[in-house]
Amino acid sequence: MAKKKKTLRVAIQGIAASFHEVAALTHFGNNIKTIECLSFHRLCESLHKGESDYAVMAIENSIAGSILPNYFLLQEYHFSVVGELYLPIHMNLLALPGVKLSEIKTIESHPMAIRQCTDFLNQLKEVEIRESDDTALSAKRVYDLKLRNTAAIANERAAKLFGLNMLEKRIETHKKNFTRFLILTRRSKPAADSNKASMFFEVSNAVGSLADALQILKNQKINLSKIQSIPIIGKPSEYSIHVDVEWKVRKNYDAAIRQLVSEVRNLNILGEYKKAKIEYK
Repeated sequence: MAKKKKTLRVAIQGIAASFHEVAALTHFGNNIKTIECLSFHRLCESLHKGESDYAVMAIENSIAGSILPNYFLLQEYHFSVVGELYLPIHMNLLALPGVKLSEIKTIESHPMAIRQCTDFLNQLKEVEIRESDDTALSAKRVYDLKLRNTAAIANERAAKLFGLNMLEKRIETHKKNFTRFLILTRRSKPAADSNKASMFFEVSNAVGSLADALQILKNQKINLSKIQSIPIIGKPSEYSIHVDVEWKVRKNYDAAIRQLVSEVRNLNILGEYKKAKIEYK
């Protein structure tokens, strides 16, 4: 008798109908159990304690930029990055059925969602903008409390789940809007077909030290697709450098890593994985 396939437990930030749930379902398929976490710290704790097998973590948005606190979490927990996903993000203004835009006095959502809709929100007069833990949670709150003067910024999935009306569709500032998610697990070997890696390291506070490290990547024909500096706590003027790199020839990447080890301090490779495609919808 065939053994029943284990249902994967995937930690997400937010609740059902959040963008993190959409990302998890897109990457893993429908046969998963999502572990709802209202903060990224709680998401990491879920994975760390074995309550989940994987975690899906947003790391940057094409409008709002990098989610800097999550870089600190990546350093703290040292999870393995085993994949990535670029999810098209469409924001909608949701309210109770029958409510008009002129009745709305408060709009609430996750701060990253609010930042993605600033052009639309700046056009509104005398409307309070309130931050919450999650886009879908804001939509649920409007539904549960029957808030006629409050609207939520969330996706169409949340509108359908909570029976809300979309007062305004696609209010994101730029229509080619996407969020990059990292797929995390506790420990994993690099994928055989990997062509991208995430890592961080430190360089000395001296002229040209970072340039020397990046020159190694250039010499080995390694593409630098992302660079993000993070302050080192307790060490003023010193930074940890997070980079994402891509390669076409594996031996070039391996050679670059061997050279980087002697050029930088505390090199940590978070994961080697398959580069994801960006597909606008």
